[in-house]
Order: sequence, then structure tokens, then C-alpha cells
Amino acid sequence: MMYNVRGENLEVTPALREYVEKKIGKLERYFDGTEDVHVHVNLKVYNDGQGKIEVTIPMPHLLLRAEERHEDMYAAIDLVTDKLERQIRKHKTKVNRKLRDREKEAKLAAPVPSGASAAENNEEEFEIVRTKHFSLKPMDSEEAILQMNLLGHNFFIFTNAETNRTNIVYRRKDGKYGLIEAN
Repeated sequence: MMYNVRGENLEVTPALREYVEKKIGKLERYFDGTEDVHVHVNLKVYNDGQGKIEVTIPMPHLLLRAEERHEDMYAAIDLVTDKLERQIRKHKTKVNRKLRDREKEAKLAAPVPSGASAAENNEEEFEIVRTKHFSLKPMDSEEAILQMNLLGHNFFIFTNAETNRTNIVYRRKDGKYGLIEAN
């Protein structure tokens, strides 16, 4: 695993870096056969003394991300490692279940909701405060929903593996999921 550890309002001491690498390094057993696993760690201390750790591990078909706040940075590192491990286990269980289901059924017919209406353009000015860049990974809608939930987001953009088109899954106000298919 290759680590990129940064600190905001905090000096990343060798002891702190070593602790991060030791704790997150325990997750390496889940990445058998995966080369060049990059781990991005951002450590931050707020004015109230609270510490925050954000960890992002981009994988070919999965983006692991977790963050945790605690007054003790070492405790925050422990908590975020546990959170990442739960995400990995949940994903592995889901993938293994999906593989078993595919072996049982030659075809999987998943219902696809119809398209969603586009929002109308208002006369207001909109300020973009952040831009993110990422690769669209081929997957089905079920895997996209899992990714969305792992990230804690309300939507997720992906390339539909069957149609090779850009799709968006989103969480509706009623708690169910929607799918937007681009033409």
C-alpha cells in the first residue's frame, strides 16, 4: 500500500504516520491480487480541539471512503479503520452473493424505473464551489447503489455495464431508489 498522509492545522509526526500506516495496513489482507493500492489520508484539527481523519482508497471497481471525528486523533484512526473494514466486508459479501446468484440464474432481469424529468433552468446565478473528477466504472445499478451507500451520498454516477451508457442512481425522499438513464 502506498500512503499519502497530509495534515491540516497539524504536523504529521513520524509516530502519527506510523500509526496510520500500521492500522490501515491491516486492511491490506483484503486487497490480495490488487497492485498499487493508494491510500489518501487527511488529518485535520479544528479550533475546538476535535480531530478529523478522512481516508480515501480508490480501487478499480470500488471507492472506499470514510471519515471520523474524535478529540483523540489515535482513536479517530482506530474508528475510521473499523469503518473501512465494515465497508470492505459488506462489499465482499455483496459481490460474493451476486456471483452465487448469477451462477444460479443464467439471466438476471432487474426492473428499471423509467426516466426522470429534467429540472428547469432558473434565472438565478449559481456558484460552483467544488469540482470533482472521477472515472465512471462499468457496473450494474445494484452495484452502483451499494457504492452510493458506502460513500454516504444521495446519488452515484456510473457507466451501465450492459448498455455502456452513463446512468445515475439516487435515493428518493421515500427511501427507495431511482435510476436516470442518459440517451
